[in-house]
Amino acid sequence: MKPTLQLKLSQHLALTPQLQQSIRLLQLSTLELEQELEKYLLENPLLEREDENYEPSYSGSEGEYAGSTAEAAAESPGDGGESSEGADSHGPEEVREEPRDSLGEGEDWFAEGSYPSASRDEDEDSDFQEVQAANTSLRDHLNWQLGLMQLSERDRQLVSFLIEALDEDGYLTQPLEELQEALPEELEIDLDDLQIALRHLQHLDPTGVGARTPGECLALQLEALPADEVRDQALKLVRHHLELLAGRDFTKLKKLLGCDDERLRAVTNLVKSLNPRPGAQYAPLDARYITPDVVVKKVRNQWTASINPDAYPRLRINRLYAEILSKQRGSSLSGQLQEARWLIKNVQQRFDTILRVSQAILDRQRQFFEHGEVAMRPLVLREIAETLGLHESTVSRVTTQKYMATPRGIFELKYFFGSHVATDTGGACSATAIRALIKQLVAAEDPKKPLSDSQISEILGQQGIVVARRTIAKYREALNISPANLRKSI
Repeated sequence: MKPTLQLKLSQHLALTPQLQQSIRLLQLSTLELEQELEKYLLENPLLEREDENYEPSYSGSEGEYAGSTAEAAAESPGDGGESSEGADSHGPEEVREEPRDSLGEGEDWFAEGSYPSASRDEDEDSDFQEVQAANTSLRDHLNWQLGLMQLSERDRQLVSFLIEALDEDGYLTQPLEELQEALPEELEIDLDDLQIALRHLQHLDPTGVGARTPGECLALQLEALPADEVRDQALKLVRHHLELLAGRDFTKLKKLLGCDDERLRAVTNLVKSLNPRPGAQYAPLDARYITPDVVVKKVRNQWTASINPDAYPRLRINRLYAEILSKQRGSSLSGQLQEARWLIKNVQQRFDTILRVSQAILDRQRQFFEHGEVAMRPLVLREIAETLGLHESTVSRVTTQKYMATPRGIFELKYFFGSHVATDTGGACSATAIRALIKQLVAAEDPKKPLSDSQISEILGQQGIVVARRTIAKYREALNISPANLRKSI
């Protein structure tokens, strides 16, 4: 083969570092953005946060204002080559997850636990009490009570062993036979010993802890109540007929319990007042705090969106370093100065783009803000992208983990997009609106004759919304609404 030289022309997209940074910042949540900015602030001495009382006084040699991201900087390339125009800017959302400290457990499976002490004032409210309960684990709470009981050391260790075997709801899910096999043979512990230890455990607070089934858990709580006819019948129900109560078979329950409608209603109400998950109150709390990116308000009969100033990170170029660099050419900090300028512009553009997309969503979902979920209209990413001249991927990045504060609550921007179903007039109805209608119909139904999925489908059909029964069932399950037979009351 004879070697030859060939000239070929081709096109390809080259992502500059500035464009790559712009894309990365756009898809970050507020928490992730804050973490990213902290990294830049640590690595770049020319970049700093703007103080509230800061008065800008520096302009670079090219005439740009480097004091604050609040001022419009020169247009920089955004995601996919788009640039934001004339948007009011101010700041990001924030999703802060505060980890809770979990109390350590002893290495010895027979070791006694200790109950953390804390001083409490008389004016403490319920919120503080809930936080205290969450910070105290179920095992710590039980071991503290165990330390106050008059038991032999052997029984105390066995109860402590069973406490370690409880799940988060306070149930003993492993059979006693399996737990016995897990113990060393030299301890010579039989099932009777574990049964006795289990009875001691089931007398601890919260009532119902140490149960092996939901029926046993409810029975333990009923046994702690004063004896009367209603309690005795409730005990019979939870011990032998709990499946019938779950299936709403009230006719059979009345026959088995030998009671009328009024007595059965009293019995079921007593059972419903019990706690089937006694240990849940001691589970660690996973609190998520959201600072919305955008705030929606109605001004002079017009719905407008603005960036939340509390969520907006204000950055500036360090004035001292910038003045030194303006007098010295070829400094090693020149590259970091350029990086700081890029970051400030890209943060500015990030919020400009968020605001533009939010306002476009607001314009199309105006009826939602006026009338609620039932007025939600179908919306897809492509519609917003074509309106703003952006790429669909850009709109997808902007609407992910970005939040909007409205008079109706805080919503992720993704919430306003959704599928649709056809109407008999040839139009379309949003799936969110259909779910809202289903919720309204179920809330207004007769508890003794709840609406089936077919009946709901027929009612919506009379309103011009064509929805299949299986679609109604899917939306109903998404709303955590039980089927008609489980919603039926006595």
